[in-house]
Amino acid sequence: MKNLETYQNFYFVGIGGIGMSALARYFNASGKKVLGYDKTNTKLTQNLINEGIDIVFEDIIDERITGLQKENTLVIYTPAIKTLGILDYFNQNSFEVLKRAKVLGLITENTDCIAIAGTHGKTTTSTLVAHLCKEADLPFSCFLGGISENFKSNFLYNGSTYSVVEADEYDRSFLNLSPDWAVVTSTDADHLDIYGDKSHIEEGFRQFAALVPEDRRLFVRKGVEIGRKHQTYAVNEPADYYSDNLRMDHDKIYFDFHTPTETIKDFVWEIPGIHNVENATVALAILHNLGADFDTLKKAIANFKGIKRRYTKHIYQNGKIYIDDYAHHPTEINAVMGSIKTFYPDKKLLVAFQPHLFSRTRDFADGFAESLSKADELILLDIYPARELQENFEGITSSWLLDKVTLNQKEVSTLSDAFEKIKKKDFDILLTVGAGNIDTLYDPICEWIENI
Repeated sequence: MKNLETYQNFYFVGIGGIGMSALARYFNASGKKVLGYDKTNTKLTQNLINEGIDIVFEDIIDERITGLQKENTLVIYTPAIKTLGILDYFNQNSFEVLKRAKVLGLITENTDCIAIAGTHGKTTTSTLVAHLCKEADLPFSCFLGGISENFKSNFLYNGSTYSVVEADEYDRSFLNLSPDWAVVTSTDADHLDIYGDKSHIEEGFRQFAALVPEDRRLFVRKGVEIGRKHQTYAVNEPADYYSDNLRMDHDKIYFDFHTPTETIKDFVWEIPGIHNVENATVALAILHNLGADFDTLKKAIANFKGIKRRYTKHIYQNGKIYIDDYAHHPTEINAVMGSIKTFYPDKKLLVAFQPHLFSRTRDFADGFAESLSKADELILLDIYPARELQENFEGITSSWLLDKVTLNQKEVSTLSDAFEKIKKKDFDILLTVGAGNIDTLYDPICEWIENI
């Protein structure tokens, strides 16, 4: 195929996805004409439109598509979209059509790429690495799987020497990258619709790790088997890089950071959870290897604000606490609820959870039930189907999952009824959690709690 620079037009099929939108922003910032389709108008697509990107929400072939020339147009699609008339048109008319992962891979070929992989923790870790790069004023661009609270986007351009990318294991997309540095945070079973079983997803991560040219540039959480030499990181146990002496003071977490040769005391930040200190540990390890000094890194850690929908917390004058999180796997839900129970052991916790995908709900039903049973009260929303159809998963419903939850105070709700149900509940802490469109409840809930 031609060099990416030769294309003037970039059409994104599924532009509202978090990974797709970062690429769209990259080409838009590069002065290219960017267009796209998505089936749903969201806050993210509206922001893209406000940035000058032309987006449609109907699967129709109009003059904006027929006016494109195949010689100077690249079509980028996400494998989450299986059938679409717009995509058929581009294929039938011999346009260059590439997966998102392939295009991201082409961009990373020409940079010193820092790729963050793992079934959990990769969004926080990649966003934190990008934040540290920015605070250290390194020449980098980033492509993230979440919206950074510091720079209010999933994309930032600060130069082209380095690229920071979230390496997505779905559909084995991360094997398209050219990582010069890499992190593997975890290899738990997920995306079994693609991999089939845990052994195959572990093999996928080993193939990803094999792409890194030097052992010293591969960082793997201690205890994860990756099939080659690497540097380890951990919390509360010795590793090549590790953090310990964790303590909390007025909603701030303090920790000490150890390299193979020195100890730096009293890092401090406001991001809760031991798992997040683990993410910070490997981010610090990478930036230390890139030459950043620890005074800069301490300041950067202290002013890191996190990622939208990753334990986004509001504390109100009326005493209520509202937390919103993207967790959609039992391990992630356990981490979020574990942090809440650790910091607020005596407060009544109401959880509103929206399962994501019928296949994931089926594959991890017992894990979800065990996690959700730790709440004091549960509102279980209907399953968000994303790319799947209910007819292919007969019997896999939220009512089926609810029967496995051991709570007495539990019920199923549609998304449209959930807000009214929440308003009638008695709680100290409200947690909304899930990766679908449960985020549409966020603004109404914030406004309501502020005024009760």
